[in-house]
Amino acid sequence: MYRNAPTYHDMDVKISRIPEDERELVDIRCHKETDTVREIAAFVSSRQGQLTGMLEGRQYGIGVSEILYIESVDNRTFIYTSSKVYESKQRIYELEEQLKPKHFLRISKAALVNLMKISSVKPALGGRFSAVLSNGEELIISRKYVPELKRTLRGDEV
Repeated sequence: MYRNAPTYHDMDVKISRIPEDERELVDIRCHKETDTVREIAAFVSSRQGQLTGMLEGRQYGIGVSEILYIESVDNRTFIYTSSKVYESKQRIYELEEQLKPKHFLRISKAALVNLMKISSVKPALGGRFSAVLSNGEELIISRKYVPELKRTLRGDEV
């Protein structure tokens, strides 16, 4: 065996509950800052943040990690969570730019999906694909956006 050969082992994952009045913290403890550790840190950071949406005349903050998908209908933009639908004043192309680093992907001319909420993907008719979300809802991925989805799911750099 080589003297400086890297050793590969699984990381332990520990989750601790804290009081509601304490700020949540992700603490990564490692021997060395590896690509894997940097990827984990980047992923956690990417899930931070919120959008603003309107519901019944009131404005709300919507956590990025709560969003299933975003859709544009009749020049209005809607943000879908598992329990509510909010309206956004932002256009879908603005939200696409803002959310791309947060694991959102355009799947049609009028829709963005949170990749972390996709349970499964399967081929559909006409070169399209169908994505089943964590809440059971099904979204159609337009043929034009299928190659980008495949690259993203494979982990290719875009």
